[in-house]
Amino acid sequence: MTVPNTPPDPARADGVTDAVPAPYAADRDPYAAPASEPYGLPPGVDPTAWKGRSAEPLAQRLLPELRVGAATVLACLVLGVVMGALWVWLAPKVPLVVDGNKILYADPEGEQRAGADSVFVLLGLGAGLLTALGAFLFTRKRGGGISVAVGLAVGGLLASVGAWGLGRWLGPSRDLVAQARRVGNGGHFSADIDLGAYGAVLAWPMAAMVLLLALSAAFGKREEDPPPYWVPGPPVQGAGLPAAHPAAHPAAPPEDRRADWRDDRPQDRHEDRPQDRREG
Repeated sequence: MTVPNTPPDPARADGVTDAVPAPYAADRDPYAAPASEPYGLPPGVDPTAWKGRSAEPLAQRLLPELRVGAATVLACLVLGVVMGALWVWLAPKVPLVVDGNKILYADPEGEQRAGADSVFVLLGLGAGLLTALGAFLFTRKRGGGISVAVGLAVGGLLASVGAWGLGRWLGPSRDLVAQARRVGNGGHFSADIDLGAYGAVLAWPMAAMVLLLALSAAFGKREEDPPPYWVPGPPVQGAGLPAAHPAAHPAAPPEDRRADWRDDRPQDRHEDRPQDRREG
C-alpha cells in the first residue's frame, strides 16, 4: 500500500508502470534479412562495399562472366579438334569398287554410313559429359552462373560443327573420280566420311546441358534456408515499450527525471498530508 502524497518513483516519472520489455520484436519477419546484410548479400561481405559494387558500370560487372563463358567455349573448341580426329579414326569406312566406268559399293547392304553417324553421336555425348563435369567442378565455388551454361551450349555446338568439318577434311578425298582413276579398274578405295543425320551435331550441347542441370541440382551451391516462423530473431532493445519511454530510444541518453521532480514539487509538502491535519 502506498502512502498518500508519496512522491512518484523517478524511474516511473514518465508514466510507465511495470513495463517489461519484450525480448523479441513482435512484428519482426523471420524471413526478412537483417539490416546489416541485405537480401542476396553473401555472408561476411561489407554492405558498404557491396553497395559500391552495385554502382559499378554494367560492362565492368559483366566482365568476369564473359571471361568464364569465353574460357568454356575455348575449352570446347580444343576438345572438338580431338573429337574430329577420333571420328576419322574410329568411324567405319565405306568401301567402293571401280567397275569399268562405274563406281559401285563393295558391300551394297553395309551400314557403314549409319555407323559413322553413330560414332559421331557417341563421341559428342562423351565430350558433352566431360566438358559439363569440368565446367561444374571449376565453377562450383562461384556458384556456376548463366555464363557456364551459355558457354557449354555455344561451345558444344561450335565444337561439334568444327569436328564434323575437320573429319571431312582429314578423311578420304571427296573427289571419287580422281580416286577411281588412281586405283584403276577393279580397284578398291574408301568413300569420304560424312554425316547423314545433321542432327548429330546437337548431341554434344544437349548432353552438356543435361549433366550440368543434374550436377547443379544435386551438388550445386545452395543458399541457406530461412529460419522457421516460430524461431525468434535477435533481441531488439526497447521492444514492447511505449514510444515515450527512454529505453525505446537507445541512441538518446535517458533524461534525469529526479532533478525535474525536485524542482517541481511544492515547497511545503506537510500541509497536504492528511495525518498532519488530524494532528492539528
